[in-house]
Amino acid sequence: MTKHAVRAERMFDGERLVDGGVLVLLDGGRIVDVRSGRPEAPEGWPVREAPNSTLLPGLVDAHVHLCADAGPDALGRLADRAEADLDAVVEASLRAHLRAGITTVRDLGDRRDAVLRWRGRGVRDDLPTVVAAGAPVTSVGGHCWALGGEARGVDGVREAVWLRAAAGADLVKIMASGGVFTPGTDTTRPQFTDQELAAARNQAHDAGLPVTAHAHALSAVEQALRVGVDGIEHCTCVTAAGARVPEELADRLAASGIAVCATLGTDPAVVTPPEVVEMAARAGLSEAALRAGTAALHRAGVRLVAGSDAGLGPAKPHGILPETLVDYVACGIPATAALTAATSVGAEVCGLGGRKGRVHPGFEADLLIVDGDPTSDITVLRRPLAVYRAGDLVS
Repeated sequence: MTKHAVRAERMFDGERLVDGGVLVLLDGGRIVDVRSGRPEAPEGWPVREAPNSTLLPGLVDAHVHLCADAGPDALGRLADRAEADLDAVVEASLRAHLRAGITTVRDLGDRRDAVLRWRGRGVRDDLPTVVAAGAPVTSVGGHCWALGGEARGVDGVREAVWLRAAAGADLVKIMASGGVFTPGTDTTRPQFTDQELAAARNQAHDAGLPVTAHAHALSAVEQALRVGVDGIEHCTCVTAAGARVPEELADRLAASGIAVCATLGTDPAVVTPPEVVEMAARAGLSEAALRAGTAALHRAGVRLVAGSDAGLGPAKPHGILPETLVDYVACGIPATAALTAATSVGAEVCGLGGRKGRVHPGFEADLLIVDGDPTSDITVLRRPLAVYRAGDLVS
């Protein structure tokens, strides 16, 4: 990698907008200097000019399923796929993320640790960084049971977490409630007892790993908060009467510091099949309810992270995170807060806060350049001009 520089009209540095010109110097895959205004580059440093553009950290999608190919019933079909086929799907998924400006992903559910094995065969600087949980821990016959993470009882849950740690997982995902796409599971009830969920938390923390809990049910969100997990996925707070985030629960979530990933965002060009809409409606979920819940979490000051649930189906293709941020803004979240959720906060939640998610000297040179100002029009994220991974222009 040779020394080079990038000049843009403005920069979102992971927390705030810096206007009036910026010059970023890259060397050895890292950011070596950030200069505001319109300074000349040092002698011998070629400059890529990007007029009227905004330079940002590469985006972080904190909830993806790399093994899932975004076709119909993508998770359900995983049980029949060969490992070599899964490797190809993982790499194609990552390339789609990279084209969209996403340079780090957190995989929260593969089939029998396939992503962990793929990653173990060699780190790729030409693809996004992968933080991975392996197969999610679930109850016997529970949500996503076919992915290979079933566990029963306190000892069984401990063993399942130990196996994830031994396989090289960066975190543990546990299915605290049922899910929409697994027949026979219940989105309104927990799948584990308090003792089982606490055993997962304790075993993971003993191994130095955080725990994030898939939780649609209000009772499962309450349980996750009570037990003290590190993150909650979805947090839709479903009951038999529908999905609604109570204000006092949102306040307690904010006070706890738990990171919540609301998994909004779908491809607006894809018409969701009626059977999927009906399935979600039976689970108490609708686009309006999801947005209202996310807005309530933001108003309370909950630590929101951006994740798309990419790969689940045609409306959730890989690389869909810009639509997650468009939805966040549509909920009333300021664009700067939405961008922070997908950059510096996302990196911190993924355990990469000292390396990624900011345009700052010493950080990895994962960068996104877009045409226009995403703090005034978040939709410009749909049209990336350039993507850098470890200092190299890749898209």
